[in-house]
Amino acid sequence: MSGAKLDRGRTALVVIDVQEAFRKAVPSFDQVVRATAALVSGAEAVGVPVVVTEQYPKGLGKTVPEVADRLPDGVEPISKVCFSASEAEGFDLDGRDQALVCGVEAHVCVSQTVLDLLDQGLEVHVAQDAVGSRFEPDRQVGLAKAEGAGAVITSVETALFELVRRAGTDEFKRVQGLVLEYAPSPS
Repeated sequence: MSGAKLDRGRTALVVIDVQEAFRKAVPSFDQVVRATAALVSGAEAVGVPVVVTEQYPKGLGKTVPEVADRLPDGVEPISKVCFSASEAEGFDLDGRDQALVCGVEAHVCVSQTVLDLLDQGLEVHVAQDAVGSRFEPDRQVGLAKAEGAGAVITSVETALFELVRRAGTDEFKRVQGLVLEYAPSPS
């Protein structure tokens, strides 16, 4: 079923390691943060559960406030030291069989998570404008490896409008506002 549209009843948003220490290290970090914040708010608008991880928060800091402040009530980041989020204690997609993945770094924690979720039989979508790495070639490797393994490479706007499905609703208006607020930087 790979390649299907995202379905809000099947999807969980997985936010990987959007933490303070990466702010200075990842050149596209501000864009990743804006994109991730839009995905988190959009997921909440359409009732998609959100799972957030933090890689070694004692050393790398907490999830940045721009994202943390948008997390739905009751969502707490999962602390981990393993690279694949799916191996972290407490990681649970609540029976969802689609994962929309974003975060840092594309070629390490994002890549390993995507590969493990695919191995578990999930359909995985990666929001390419919501992932980053310290170096662009590494980001490209992470995306290429994910796509080669069967993940769908998507964008924030594509993913949000697939989840909302139709115009003329309150959800659409909220998501449309998020897309306008996100407005990615020109390449």
